[in-house]
Amino acid sequence: MSDVISHDGRVLRCRIARGHHGTLDGDALEKVPAVLAGLDPADTGAVLLTSDGTSFCTGGDVRAFAAAADRGAYVRELAERFHGLIRALVACPVPVVAGVPGWAAGAGMSIVCATDLAVGGRSTQLRPAYPGIGFSPDGGMSWTLPRIVGAGRAREILLTDRVLGADEAYAAGILTAVVDDAEVAAEAEHTAHRLAQGPTVALGRIKRLLAAAPAATLDAHLDAEAQAISASAAGAEAAEGLAAFVEKRPPAFH
Repeated sequence: MSDVISHDGRVLRCRIARGHHGTLDGDALEKVPAVLAGLDPADTGAVLLTSDGTSFCTGGDVRAFAAAADRGAYVRELAERFHGLIRALVACPVPVVAGVPGWAAGAGMSIVCATDLAVGGRSTQLRPAYPGIGFSPDGGMSWTLPRIVGAGRAREILLTDRVLGADEAYAAGILTAVVDDAEVAAEAEHTAHRLAQGPTVALGRIKRLLAAAPAATLDAHLDAEAQAISASAAGAEAAEGLAAFVEKRPPAFH
């Protein structure tokens, strides 16, 4: 489809950073949200975020920030475009997987926090990075990070601009798997393809339930779960899953 977006079977691959150091790709800010908005779970079962360098994403072009004539207006416009990407990732109806080699800093860490599953390597490191250049966060980091690690831990990470190694990020729940550095891309691809062959509609309902849970009362959330499981039970995925269970065979959802 493009150098930013391509299909690999039922997996949609999106390159979100470019260059050796993983600078946030301006083309991705336009192309990825547009494609995700029209994504059909019948054709695409997972999204895989990648970069073409040694790091996943080290944020925006800091030299461009420094050179901007009206720095506040320039950064505001970029943040709004970046937030379009974050909104699209969170609203995506299928699981979003990130392969995270090297550094995920600034916007890169924000993206990792907005994905469903993130695979890192032994030398992967994450850092808020915004305080280091006198910025406050964007990309939803001050919203997503407390929901992953807890409010107190997020406060400490953000205020001290803490660098998190792979093991610490995994223990905190930011990374969901850590493998040898050379295996990051392959493991992320394997995870995305495995999810893409699963019960796509049901996985989308799980995503929506998890997203809605923090703002819902238990009573309201129980109603939402009942509605979702009923809709799932009436669908083709459940028919196949139940038949496979009874017949003692693996389900073939796609």
